[in-house]
Amino acid sequence: MQLSAGQDLSHTQPRPMHWLATATALSAVIAAASFVQPPDATATPTPDPQVAHRAAAAAPDPGKVTFPVDCGPNRIDVVKKASGDLDGNGTSETVAVVRCHSGFGTPPSGAYVLAQPTDPKAAPRVVATLLAPSQKTNVQDLTLRGREISAKLLSYSTNDIPRCCPDVHTSVKWQWKDGKFIQSDLPAAASTERA
Repeated sequence: MQLSAGQDLSHTQPRPMHWLATATALSAVIAAASFVQPPDATATPTPDPQVAHRAAAAAPDPGKVTFPVDCGPNRIDVVKKASGDLDGNGTSETVAVVRCHSGFGTPPSGAYVLAQPTDPKAAPRVVATLLAPSQKTNVQDLTLRGREISAKLLSYSTNDIPRCCPDVHTSVKWQWKDGKFIQSDLPAAASTERA
């Protein structure tokens, strides 16, 4: 006897229990496969010597540096920092903006480039001065993009301007060229504002 196309046999109808049994069987196969591994498989990857070297040569910590700034009895505050490979040698340097601690006012900033020493037990060292406190300028913003250091500097047009209210705003950048950091200002119309 042949059934017509419209009739279904009861054992060919998928029911929820059928789907549950199929899902359970599939889960068991996947779980069993996760326990089967090649004999040389390990849970931890073999460390890459270059990655280990880079990790050991992490960015210099400005908190461990003696900066060339005389603050008298006051401490030096690190107010901004950014790290990256500034000179393309494969190790990270840190740009640190520091100033003398003050209970009021805003002392002038110094901006320094720090590098790790060759002796891993020694403190990081200052390898370049981008801005000295003697220039009587404050760093408002510090940005590191690739190998370019950018900053917005606040200063005073004359000594008569109150120290609370810098009236000259200048945007500058530094880049590593020919073995040193070269400073360049943005065009005067775009970078200098006088209040």
